[in-house]
Amino acid sequence: MPRPRPAGGSAGRRVSARRLTRGLAVALVASVAFVGVVGGAPAARADQVRDLEYWLNDYGFSQAWNTSKGAGVTVAVVDTGVDGSVVELNGAVVGGTDVSGIGSADGQTPVGDDSNHGTLVASLLAGRGTPAGGGLIGVAPEASILSVSVAFGTSDATLSNDDQIAAGIRWAVDNGADVINMSLTRNTLDWPTSWDDAFMYAFDHDVVVVAAAGNRGSGTTEVGAPATIPGVLTVAGVDQAKEASFDASSQGITIAVAAPSEKLVGVAPGGGYMQWYGTSAAAPIVSGLVALVRSAYPKLDAAQVINRVIATANPNGHTVPSPVYGNGLIDAAAAVSAYVPKSTSDSPSELLGQWITLHRRADSAPITPTEPSTAVPVPPQADPALPERNVAAAWLPSPLTLTYVSVPLAVLVGFGILVTLFGIGATRHFKRIRSKL
Repeated sequence: MPRPRPAGGSAGRRVSARRLTRGLAVALVASVAFVGVVGGAPAARADQVRDLEYWLNDYGFSQAWNTSKGAGVTVAVVDTGVDGSVVELNGAVVGGTDVSGIGSADGQTPVGDDSNHGTLVASLLAGRGTPAGGGLIGVAPEASILSVSVAFGTSDATLSNDDQIAAGIRWAVDNGADVINMSLTRNTLDWPTSWDDAFMYAFDHDVVVVAAAGNRGSGTTEVGAPATIPGVLTVAGVDQAKEASFDASSQGITIAVAAPSEKLVGVAPGGGYMQWYGTSAAAPIVSGLVALVRSAYPKLDAAQVINRVIATANPNGHTVPSPVYGNGLIDAAAAVSAYVPKSTSDSPSELLGQWITLHRRADSAPITPTEPSTAVPVPPQADPALPERNVAAAWLPSPLTLTYVSVPLAVLVGFGILVTLFGIGATRHFKRIRSKL
C-alpha cells in the first residue's frame, strides 16, 4: 500500500519517491541545498539571507504586515519535527508532540526521512529573524507553532504513517491549532478511512488545513492526498518569474492557489540556512498567509478565511481556475485588506461530508442484528377477485362521464337551441316589418 511521505528532500539532491516499510508512503516535497552553513561554522551575513527572501515583497507580505503579522494564531506543522532552539524560531514553538514513538515528547527532535524538513517549513512560516534584526523572517512572524513530529521512512515508528497523520491532526486540534500545515503527500488520489474522521474532526473545529500539491520531480505527476481531500486548501508551486513550476509542482483540479516554490530559503535544525524548492515550501507560505487573515479577521470561520485567500488571488494573465495555478497566485496584501463578499459555498465539513456520503457507501458493511428477530413471518395474501362485468352498468353514465361529457354536452346543446330559436324569432320579426312597409 502507498504511504504518506513528507513533501521535501535532502541537501544537494532532488528528493526521490520512496517506498516506506510500514503504513503510508509520505513524501516530503522539497529539495534543499546549503546557502549558509550549519552548526558552528560562520553564518552567512544577515542581510544576504534577508535579500534572498524575494517572496516577501513580490507577493505582498511586506505590505500585509502593516495590517497583520499573524499574532494570536497557532499553526500546527505536521512534519518531521521542528527544532525550536534555532535563533529564528526562539519563542515561536509553543507546544508539540511526537506521534511516531521515536521522537521527543515535545515534537522538537527531528525524526524520520529528511529530518531537516520540519524546521525548514516552520522557519519559512513563522521565523522571527535574529535579535540583530537580520536572519530569516517568516511570512507570519508573530504566529505560534505547534510541532507534531512524524517519522516517515523508518520501520521503528510505533504507528503506521497513515495512523501517525490521523493522530497528529487530532492532537493539533485538541491543542489549539487554528491552521494545520501538511507539506507531505501520499502520492495517491485516495486516502485511508481513518483520515475521513481526522480531517472531519479538524473541519468541525473550524481549523484550516493547508496541503502541498506534491512535486513532479519527486515522482508525483498529479496531486495526491491530503491535497485531494475536499475542504483542504491545496497549494501549487511557481518559479521566481511567477510561472508554473512544472518540474517542482504537480497539477490537478483540486489546486486552490499557487505560491512560490523555487529558490526559497529556510533554517536547518541546529542553525544555518538552506535553499530549497518544492510545494513543501509553497504550503507554509500559504499557511502563513492564512494566519495573517485569521489574525486580521478573528471572527471569520474557516470557510470564509479560505474564500478570502482564493478570492484575492491574482490570475496573473492566466485563465483560472486551472489545474496548474488554481485560482491564481496568492496576494497577501489584498487578502488582509481587500473587500471580499461573503462566500455562499459549502464549508469544509460539508464538502468532506458529501464526499464521504457519496464514496464510502459502497464500503459500508451490512448491519448485522445483535439479537435474533422475534418477528413472525406473514404469508402473502392472495389478490382480491376481479369484480364481475355488469353489462347494464356499461350503458349508464358514470360520475366521470357526467362531469366531463354529459353535462358539458347538455349545456352546449341547450345553448345551440337558444341561438337557433333566437335566429328564427329575429327572422320572423324582420319579415313582419317588411310586410307592413
